[in-house]
Amino acid sequence: MASYKLLLLPGDGIGPEVAGGLKVVLDTLAETGLATFETETDLVGGCAIDAHGVPLADTTLQRAKDADAILLGAVGGPKWAGVAYENRPEAGLLRLRKDLDLFANLRPAICYPALAEASALKRELVEGLDIMIVRELTGGVYFGEPKEITELPGGGKRAVDTQVYTSAEIERIAHVAFDLAGKRSGRVASAEKHNVMKTGVLWKEVVTRVHSEHYAGIELEHVLADNCAMQLVRRPKQFDVLVTDNLFGDVLSDIAAMLTGSLGMLPSASLGAVDDRGLRRALYEPVHGSAPDIAGQDKANPIAMIGSLAMCLRYSFGLGEAADALDGAITDALAGGARTADIASNGADAIGTKAMAQAIAAALKHRAG
Repeated sequence: MASYKLLLLPGDGIGPEVAGGLKVVLDTLAETGLATFETETDLVGGCAIDAHGVPLADTTLQRAKDADAILLGAVGGPKWAGVAYENRPEAGLLRLRKDLDLFANLRPAICYPALAEASALKRELVEGLDIMIVRELTGGVYFGEPKEITELPGGGKRAVDTQVYTSAEIERIAHVAFDLAGKRSGRVASAEKHNVMKTGVLWKEVVTRVHSEHYAGIELEHVLADNCAMQLVRRPKQFDVLVTDNLFGDVLSDIAAMLTGSLGMLPSASLGAVDDRGLRRALYEPVHGSAPDIAGQDKANPIAMIGSLAMCLRYSFGLGEAADALDGAITDALAGGARTADIASNGADAIGTKAMAQAIAAALKHRAG
């Protein structure tokens, strides 16, 4: 069996704890013969600032380029609130995305049957929910220039962030969305603001062209991003694949996350283009943040981190059987009553990060026979 090279970047806050839960599952995958990995561990975010003075060292970036895939825990926290903006912990993650050209961010929002009651919405609205948000990750307002704060005459200030997209950037994310839809229900919704933003006008124009030229058999719907946010709360199951830009994708994916009951439940994948060898650079991470308020207390939910590993198995290594087994093990552990505090109902006993990972590992062993 091939052995794959993983770079683990636990990061800050609860990152090391959920990465520890991930190690339990990695050991079980190897033990059951489903997959084996060579792992290296390095620093990113605030911990890298403490060690190296920068949120991502050049040596770490090179390790990331050399790895078959990267798994990241979380970055940031109030400890580093006073550092320069360009040197903040999140800048390490942004540099990874930009320098590795990880332009396609996949964020599934899945409501597990055992957790339908944990959602803020009624059970009938979320039971069976399975949305894939495809977010463009290396363009838009987060990377556009100029990005600055300038002094105005009289003592005021002026802040500028620039939203920029090229047709090529929109084309490649559209292809990702349509290709995914072809393997799912055959439906894509594209969210932008063409009514008030020129980038929205171009986005709609390019997505429409890519659809008509290459994917006429896929159903395409255009929706204004603000209306999309409302519809996600009103009737979320109307969506299947939802493609959008960097800023709106950031917002809409967090809304979708809470439909499932907790940010601690949702994984993500950030993918680059397929190279001549049929491989692509990729980074996998939970949607949740570093949650410094519970860091070090064995309270964090590791499911998003473990689910990110399942996405890694599927999208980086083509190990669909192993990915299905791991996704199924998460479902089985939840069906068996395993709950961390964020998803436990009132009065129910909650288990810790490590215990949840062990419950998933036990279910994985059972599935593997």
